Amino acid sequence: MQFQCWYLPEYVADVTRLQARLAELNVHLNLAETEKINAKFLRQHPDMALVFDEDGLSLSAEGMKMQPNWLAEVPRLKRAGLKTEMLARACQCNEKPKLLDATAGLGHDSLLMARFGAQVTLVERHPILFALLEDSYRMALQDSYLAPIVANICLVYADSTEYLQQLQNTQQSFDVVYLDPMFPQRDQNQNAIKKQAQVKKQMQLLHMLLPEHGEMDLGDHLLDLAKAIAKKVIVKRPRHAVFLNQVAPQHQWLGDACRFDGYFNHQAEKDLC
Repeated sequence: MQFQCWYLPEYVADVTRLQARLAELNVHLNLAETEKINAKFLRQHPDMALVFDEDGLSLSAEGMKMQPNWLAEVPRLKRAGLKTEMLARACQCNEKPKLLDATAGLGHDSLLMARFGAQVTLVERHPILFALLEDSYRMALQDSYLAPIVANICLVYADSTEYLQQLQNTQQSFDVVYLDPMFPQRDQNQNAIKKQAQVKKQMQLLHMLLPEHGEMDLGDHLLDLAKAIAKKVIVKRPRHAVFLNQVAPQHQWLGDACRFDGYFNHQAEKDLC
């Protein structure tokens, strides 16, 4: 894979390290220095690329720029409580579980779960998204509030399917596996793909980076693999989406826009909350 990276001159050391890191992940990064990265520059360079500026590492395309930006999550993390965060309740994060987030995305859910004390292994298979997560992790370690939270997170570059299979083969287990598939929207009656009219800028760029190939990546195949190595599997779904792999959960936590479906082994069923 080849990828372009625009950067400001003062960050040449950072992008040189990034280039070496991505080479380890089989990505050849073409470095291009520029004197300014602003809205006009992004509009004039609409092709997908990485940019490195005062905000750190970002993904850009079609005049937009986005990054995981864990620093921006601090206000939410400071407000977070078990009464207000359904995800934390579903995963029982206050009990400090050993938790595997097999569908990393931008890592915001993992950050929240780590805030409550969960020991989170965050798995991502796409090298560009993994590089963005690593940069957010690096910046978070420099923040006095976030540093002890991200210390609970371990980033793993791997395909979740292969990673879960390896865990099963080596008889390793987790307390919780969390799944939040990239493309979860389907019509319940016709089992057809349901397109959103608008998605946030971050998701627009993620969908460009991780395009649909044939059938949507609904994550159905991950459910059985996750159940084989975890006491509990928690799946995030839009409120009216079909069940993952068409398997009804044993418990649900319902919100206005989304829900969390819970699948339990015998030992975990008694811990329902």
